[in-house]
Amino acid sequence: MEFIVLMTLPGLVIGLILIAFADQILRATGRGGRRGQVSATGFEQLHATFSPGKQSELKERQSALLLRDDEEDGAPPHRSTVDLDGGRAVVRIPRHG
Repeated sequence: MEFIVLMTLPGLVIGLILIAFADQILRATGRGGRRGQVSATGFEQLHATFSPGKQSELKERQSALLLRDDEEDGAPPHRSTVDLDGGRAVVRIPRHG
């Protein structure tokens, strides 16, 4: 019977709210070791059901997680150095011969 109630929209919202309370209680007692919240993900998916803009935002977020993020992006490799504490920058231009 509980499964049928959770299959309705009001039942789903009530279930998500109960999960949110459980997340907060686990976090307050120190037992919630994970970083994200299950209820937040559930509410975002519910919001995406009714808002096409939210669906595209979630797809964009998922694709951004798949892309590699290198620290050296945009900078020449091992040619330039910047020392912020010393106030000095060294730029080496390669010679093309």
